[in-house]
Amino acid sequence: MKTYTVNQLAQLAGISVRALHHYDEIGLLKPAFTGDNRYRYYGEEELLRLQQILIHRELDIPLAEIGAILDAPGFDKLATLQKQRERLEEQAKRYARMVKTIDRTIARLKGDRAMKDADLYSGVVSPEKQAEYEAWLVEHYGSDMEVQIEHSRKAMSEMSQDEIAAAMAELEAVEQGLAEGLRRGIPPQATSLDLMIERHRAWVGRSWGRDCAPEAYAGLADIYEHPDFRARYEAIEPGFADYLTSAMRSWAKRQAD
Repeated sequence: MKTYTVNQLAQLAGISVRALHHYDEIGLLKPAFTGDNRYRYYGEEELLRLQQILIHRELDIPLAEIGAILDAPGFDKLATLQKQRERLEEQAKRYARMVKTIDRTIARLKGDRAMKDADLYSGVVSPEKQAEYEAWLVEHYGSDMEVQIEHSRKAMSEMSQDEIAAAMAELEAVEQGLAEGLRRGIPPQATSLDLMIERHRAWVGRSWGRDCAPEAYAGLADIYEHPDFRARYEAIEPGFADYLTSAMRSWAKRQAD
């Protein structure tokens, strides 16, 4: 049986020795045995397990969950690899569609070819992810949410390319303006944020295709608790997810008082 030391396996897999030591410490990847020289040695089983660990990491699965998956009774390496291949193949197809969309958009901006506005978004958002998100909204906020989703979809479909670009630029300006309030230590309840909040509420109304009343705006803050929204806002500035929703609710409460 061919074996590898920690250094050899780290070089083979393209990871650090520290990572292998960490995997050993948490019980995720133990060596096949430790030699008289106190070196750790890894065999084929360990190599295959490391491959699974790295694949699961690339699929954004936390280490604690990876261990539970690999150690589950009846875990089948071959069946798991086949499922992972199917998942990655589908992602590869979507990325290929995104590349084509980007190429067509570049050609459009250069004036080399025409492109339908609807084609700007081909492959950008997976149908599965969009369906999952809409199902989450309906589940948490009732069947009335289906009507709002359809209103928003219709409003976006009627916008031209220039209007969409202007809307995205406005949203970025507003979000950065509010994030600056967080960076400067302005409380989310401060009335000095009202101008930016009003701009944000107006942007929401345009994307909905109808007015966004204060009560509906406060409800939107609840929707922003969805993990996808939180991840997006935290990427703008750490702590911004809670800051934004607090500012929205505070503004809406002042309108009701």
